[in-house]
Amino acid sequence: MKKVSLLDLHGQYQQIKKEVKKEVKRVLDSQHFVLGEDLKKLEEEIAAYCNTKYAVGVSSGTDALTLSLMALGIKAGDEVITTPFTFFSSAESVSLVGATPAFVDIDPRTYTINPALIEKSITKRTRAIIPVHLYGQCAEMDPISDIAKKHGIRIVEDCAQAIGATYKGRKAGSMGDLGALSFYPSKNLGAYGEAGMIVTNDAALDQKLRMLRVHGSSKQYIHDMIGTNSRLDNIQAAILRVKLRYLDGWLEARRACAGYYNKGLKSVPVTIPYVPEYNVHTYHQYVIRPKADLGTFMKHLIDNGVETRTYYPVPLHLQECYKVLGYKKGDLKESEAASVQTCALPVYPELKKEDMDHVISTIKGFFKK
Repeated sequence: MKKVSLLDLHGQYQQIKKEVKKEVKRVLDSQHFVLGEDLKKLEEEIAAYCNTKYAVGVSSGTDALTLSLMALGIKAGDEVITTPFTFFSSAESVSLVGATPAFVDIDPRTYTINPALIEKSITKRTRAIIPVHLYGQCAEMDPISDIAKKHGIRIVEDCAQAIGATYKGRKAGSMGDLGALSFYPSKNLGAYGEAGMIVTNDAALDQKLRMLRVHGSSKQYIHDMIGTNSRLDNIQAAILRVKLRYLDGWLEARRACAGYYNKGLKSVPVTIPYVPEYNVHTYHQYVIRPKADLGTFMKHLIDNGVETRTYYPVPLHLQECYKVLGYKKGDLKESEAASVQTCALPVYPELKKEDMDHVISTIKGFFKK
């Protein structure tokens, strides 16, 4: 039986293996692993790529969010608005600085936070909004920015899944006060381990972040604030610099895969990704909504060799650890519906036409039964 993995990084590695090994060897030979020249160059290259003035390398996407909130001075007693339909880090970072996440439902077409619902969730304690650019598509940043300016609150873009995505010509990460990137290995730009980055146009925030990632230190053994240990190491920086040169080509290949799926699934009773004409999607995930029982549908795919997964099966407001916030089932209906009605199909640059044909024919076969 033919098998199609949800993600397969082997083909990508074969493409760049020689370059990566050369760069890793160079760093090993240098014996300089922390806060070195490779990280400095990567920060400059990521800032240029995201159209921001600054970029600060940190140890993970979660740390990118957490340090962003720390840099903004968000603390216990504050509230931060975000979406419940996302990976846990988007809310976890809020809790880690002692603040409280306030969840706002999603637009059912894009699965990103619904701007029309944000304002009524703002209170006297609201200090920031974390819009999540989910699956590789930017949230509706213009109305979100207007609301933030009106109420004097800050924006931290969660770009963990969306490096290279654009909204009305603007790059993900360049539209808020800060943008948090993840380089987890499965991301479109993935390290070979944990890594993250924060981008900003604010010089003061840039300097504060550089201290926060090294225990709040401005110089060795002198600590101006309470920080943490969150440094992106030089080996990962060197690897990411190699991969960054290929990123735009890989994103184009992902969009080509999505286009092939869109065409092949046109007459099938599934809802394909919705992309407004002013957005450029990067398809970190290609997520569909079959007009059928999701469990039965996914079992059919898996039984026929097509790997699939639901992102995310339990929305954050219903997670055990957030019971204390008082949300109950039915409070955020669109997020709850998406969590039991959507699944992702295999998508990556090296995916072959015959693999996508197998995915499409398997889906068509389910609806012919």
